[in-house]
Amino acid sequence: MGEQLFLIAHIAGQSVAIDAHQVESVVDIGAIVAVPRAEGHVRGLAALRSRVVTVIDTRAALGLAPSETPAGRAIITPVDGHHYAMLVDALDDVAPFELQPLAAGVPLSDMWQRAGRGLIERDGEPILNIDLAALVPGPAAPTA
Repeated sequence: MGEQLFLIAHIAGQSVAIDAHQVESVVDIGAIVAVPRAEGHVRGLAALRSRVVTVIDTRAALGLAPSETPAGRAIITPVDGHHYAMLVDALDDVAPFELQPLAAGVPLSDMWQRAGRGLIERDGEPILNIDLAALVPGPAAPTA
């Protein structure tokens, strides 16, 4: 398969690898306007270079407690013709890695499992490759 470029980011204390083709840009997010009745993982809307983007709290989208800190950095990604700002705790670097399949039996919680696409290895550390588009709908609602 060969090496591909990945952006290494941090979400909820975890390093993640994001396919570079999913990254339109990396930005600092300014003011976010809350959207009434929006899903819990939708932080709100933000103006970005003369367009409005939907801001996704990636922690909440992964089924974790929403971030308590103000929004800072985000990855802009297009999904189905719309642009989303995916909040991240921090960004590292873009580098080439070889994507490996997820091994059977790798213990991942529900949303991490749904977003996970494979693993890369950086300095002997396995890092989960996630699909940002899988986080846009957010966590599944509990069934009755």
